[in-house]
Amino acid sequence: MLNETIAAIHPVDETAMAAARAHQDRLTKPRGSLGALEDVATRLAGIAGFSPPPLPQPVALAIFAADHGVHAQGVSPWPQEVTAQMVANFLSGGAVANAFAAQAGASVTVVDVGVATDLDPLLTQIDRESTSTGTGTSNLLDRRTAPGTADLSQGPAMTEAQAITALTTGIEVARTLIAQGSRCLITGDMGIANTTASAALVSAFTGRPPAEVTGRGTGIDDPTLHHKIDIVRQALQANEIHPDDEPLRILSAVGGFEHAAIAGFILGAAAERVPVVLDGVIAGSAALAAAALAPDAVGYCVAGHRSAEPGHTAALDFLGLRPLVDLELRLGEGSGGLLAYPLVLAAVRVLHDVATFDSAGVTDKAGE
Repeated sequence: MLNETIAAIHPVDETAMAAARAHQDRLTKPRGSLGALEDVATRLAGIAGFSPPPLPQPVALAIFAADHGVHAQGVSPWPQEVTAQMVANFLSGGAVANAFAAQAGASVTVVDVGVATDLDPLLTQIDRESTSTGTGTSNLLDRRTAPGTADLSQGPAMTEAQAITALTTGIEVARTLIAQGSRCLITGDMGIANTTASAALVSAFTGRPPAEVTGRGTGIDDPTLHHKIDIVRQALQANEIHPDDEPLRILSAVGGFEHAAIAGFILGAAAERVPVVLDGVIAGSAALAAAALAPDAVGYCVAGHRSAEPGHTAALDFLGLRPLVDLELRLGEGSGGLLAYPLVLAAVRVLHDVATFDSAGVTDKAGE
């Protein structure tokens, strides 16, 4: 499925993009006055292959959750059990992602691709609470590759076979959501210690040193940050990562199951010509892997926001993506992508709803 999906990814349509630019120049506004929104609308026309592109709705958020063996190295002050507890929180509708998804009108699918803690007791509790309160729950998919990755600072985080399994899971989730009618996808993630794996991926794919791309994650202090940088450096050395390594080797050596699944999610959407709004540093590092596997996939991505994590800026710069908002977020879950989604929708709606100078009888700029 992975090879088939990669083979189905083609460059965005330059003719459709040119048509979108020309149409925007005829709308009743100064040329270029909507700034980055015009670029977004043009990108979505290229994704669709015609202009104006369809409105990117319905929209679906997929939160991929997994744990990391590197947590044992003390890179996060949060206990590993929080990953499973937050999965339960997503399912009961109590997380920030749920609130933002309700605001954006997005469906929420939670995918267990490698949570270490047994979810059954937590899910039983949710069922009891749902029955007693009448509240609904988000959809959960059990696609657990393994109960967390191995410690990437000591050797490969996963086997290449496991990485392919997680990639395939992401592809399948994207295909399913699109088959159900979604016309825009948003990446989400949950995994204690996953910013450590993200920093390792960003450093590996961009060539930037660990000290430049490793951030504070959930808010660690200076000594823990310095230790975290050392662990990222150790991971790259232990796995003998080189810039010319195969993308799958890098991903399996220092990535997480959620990184691989998000990379597959991006590839699956690109193969179906559906836009993906990226969230923060976890999505950015996963997008590096997706782009390394299929360079044309980056054309189907919209950078929802710029995270406070330095590795995210490095990833976006390498991919050539401009973030829509910069609110110093570092939450994950899909929060930044959900906040940016209404801007993506608005950008396309302009192409559909705004009158041209000719149709509105408005005088254009002199000489044009």
